[in-house]
Amino acid sequence: MVLIRHPKNLSKFESFIARITRAPKELMRPLDDLNSLLWELMDGTRTIRQINLLMDSTFHERIAPVEERVESSIANMMSLGLVIVRAAPISGEWNTSALHDPSGLLADADPSLRIFEEE
Repeated sequence: MVLIRHPKNLSKFESFIARITRAPKELMRPLDDLNSLLWELMDGTRTIRQINLLMDSTFHERIAPVEERVESSIANMMSLGLVIVRAAPISGEWNTSALHDPSGLLADADPSLRIFEEE
């Protein structure tokens, strides 16, 4: 399963309250098995059509109609600012590896989360 970690964007007042209450500085979004596989397939090397074929061959009727379900999940991830859709492959332009924080704002993952780069 995939666990997405990203920093909270807090106002000054919210940051003040968060420090007092010792609130976490990041959001964690665990993905279900369908969205976890989708997340891993969206690495910049595959087209939407290829992703749809792989998702359909893996989950069969569980994801039917595959085009609508994949499109909906990608739109949701885009609205959360987690992904972008490009017309051209990434071709090494961005680091898409596990545990990479492009913002540089996240602390190292807490070992109790049991997050591993490779399973």
